[in-house]
Amino acid sequence: MSTSADLVLVIKKELKAVQMTYADLAEALDMAESSVKRMLAKGDMPLSRIDAICRALKLDFAELARRVADAQPLLAQLTEAQEKAVVADKKLLLAAICVLSQWTLEQISSSYRLTEAECIQYLAQLDRIGIIELKPMNRYRLKLAKTFRWRPHGAVMNYFRENALLDYFAGGFDGEGEGLLLVHGSISRSLAPSFLERMQRVAQDFAQQHQADQKLANKDREGYTLLLAMRSWEFEAFEALRR
Repeated sequence: MSTSADLVLVIKKELKAVQMTYADLAEALDMAESSVKRMLAKGDMPLSRIDAICRALKLDFAELARRVADAQPLLAQLTEAQEKAVVADKKLLLAAICVLSQWTLEQISSSYRLTEAECIQYLAQLDRIGIIELKPMNRYRLKLAKTFRWRPHGAVMNYFRENALLDYFAGGFDGEGEGLLLVHGSISRSLAPSFLERMQRVAQDFAQQHQADQKLANKDREGYTLLLAMRSWEFEAFEALRR
């Protein structure tokens, strides 16, 4: 949905909320009702007209802008071009991972060798890429849906496979709160999606707990990486032995 369409949608919702008809709005704007309907249908309004509508609705312009931003659909996946832009700079990739975890600018700069100016620069880049909406005081709003995932064969997952996968599995998985499970079996193809759905729920539970625990002191939290995977696969050495 385009920004102009989102703007019209928000205006219509506000009209309904304050029980204002098109005729009422037309009178407030000193326009014909048919002209108001045509204007909203086209979604083509100069800032002066939007400002007048805000006054008619007794709505602050900044609040209208926030509601329009909130009305825009969240991304479940980035484009290949967006992902390539993210992995082009290792520090930008770090910043992207941090904002996915809802870290503040202060948390990023205090945890990594990035100055505040660098953090702001990378946040601005993520805003241009479309991952976040940068707000005053260097706050931001994630523009990604809860169901967001990197492209399976995209630039970020390929970067992970080439640069991080072996490092991740090189660990012993024997520390407190750690574990590595490897289960192989043959099940009905119709049941496989249900197992994947359960895995997705576990991932969402983990993400929600991360958000809830941000109020805890740093000493009471530990960084963990949860990796869930399921695919139709057989170890190459075993496959070579099949009849």
